[in-house]
Amino acid sequence: MSEPAEQVAVVCPSCSPQTETVHEVLKEGGGGHATVRCTECGHVHKVSVERETTVERDVVVSQGDESVSTTVDAPAEEVIAVGEEFIVDTPEAIMLARITSLDLGEDRRVDEATVEDVRTIWTRAVDNVSVNVTVHPKDGRRDETRSLTVQVPGDYEFTVGEVEAFGDEKFEVEGIHVRDDSSGYRFDKFDHEGDVVFAKDAKRVYARDETSTAWSAW
Repeated sequence: MSEPAEQVAVVCPSCSPQTETVHEVLKEGGGGHATVRCTECGHVHKVSVERETTVERDVVVSQGDESVSTTVDAPAEEVIAVGEEFIVDTPEAIMLARITSLDLGEDRRVDEATVEDVRTIWTRAVDNVSVNVTVHPKDGRRDETRSLTVQVPGDYEFTVGEVEAFGDEKFEVEGIHVRDDSSGYRFDKFDHEGDVVFAKDAKRVYARDETSTAWSAW
């Protein structure tokens, strides 16, 4: 069984000189040219076909205290930036990853670059994340403050003023510190009742025991 012909979208001088229509590629030529046939009217003509160049780049995905390495193929001229998310296939699992740094080589790291210029894309997994929580005791004594880590989906919402329960832990959210690679937030700290931050964007959650008296970490 023969494979289906490659198709491209180009204008047809016969039936659609202003709007692109689907054409079948009949023959590849030199210099990026090809002989194509319009699927609308059957007209055969030559066109210049632009081919998108892709390159393979190393990707490091961190998840908690561990990290895995893999590679991705991406358009060479595409501009990528810290904070953007994409699906990456690692040896362990398919993950949603967020770019945290772009390594250009020779210890040069930037927040934005074309894929062609990047050597390694540093990321962290954001589909499932670990969130650090600082819990203050009911009497507000800082020397008895304790830390814990909760595992939640990346799109889990932490809301200031709401009570959260994880196993034997139960606390009221007082404030949330947002990660540097997050976008869409006006501030890097939130402590007003009703403020919401996604778990994947939370650097640390500040909270107090649900039965404690009011005490602020800010």
